Amino acid sequence: MVAEQLVLALVTHSFSWVAVAGHSFTAICLTVIDLVVPDGLEGPPVRFIACSSEDAVDVANDEVVRLTEDENWPLGSVVLLTTYHRHPVQLEIVERRGSDAYWDDFFAEDDVFYGHVLGFKGLERPVVVLAVDGFRDIARAREMLYVGLSRARTLLVVCGDPDLIAEVGGEAVRRRLTSRGRQSGSGLCPWGAQRLH
Repeated sequence: MVAEQLVLALVTHSFSWVAVAGHSFTAICLTVIDLVVPDGLEGPPVRFIACSSEDAVDVANDEVVRLTEDENWPLGSVVLLTTYHRHPVQLEIVERRGSDAYWDDFFAEDDVFYGHVLGFKGLERPVVVLAVDGFRDIARAREMLYVGLSRARTLLVVCGDPDLIAEVGGEAVRRRLTSRGRQSGSGLCPWGAQRLH
């Protein structure tokens, strides 16, 4: 509710509600930066790597290595999310150290984080590598795809079958992911952030 009021306040230039909301000006400014996207910037750049659903996790693992070793992204800025099976690293951490330690790792931001899109709702990282490795529940597939596509702040890398993505998200989503302009980074997130005009 506060975020919606803030976007409305920015559009109408009415900031009188700020004191009533009980938030500091600094915290509200950070919220604005995270929620509002100026015209022409519809989201982070997107790289799409076409592969089968069965290969999506392996391809995504390779992308994480490329991002962290070749492109020098900090380990803690990268998350690999899956849409069907839990990632083997996620399963190992939870089994070996427990669920609390798994989430402590997320908040520490010291290493690449591995998770499932349904457990990542409302969370973000600068770089998200999304492995579209199928969907357990086709009724929730569209929701899971959109959650995965909207978690990146700086760069989104999608690994998956373009036909499955079109089946779940629609032809427009596939076109936007697979077009040359998308790969060069013109942004994707039409269902996400509010735009100021």
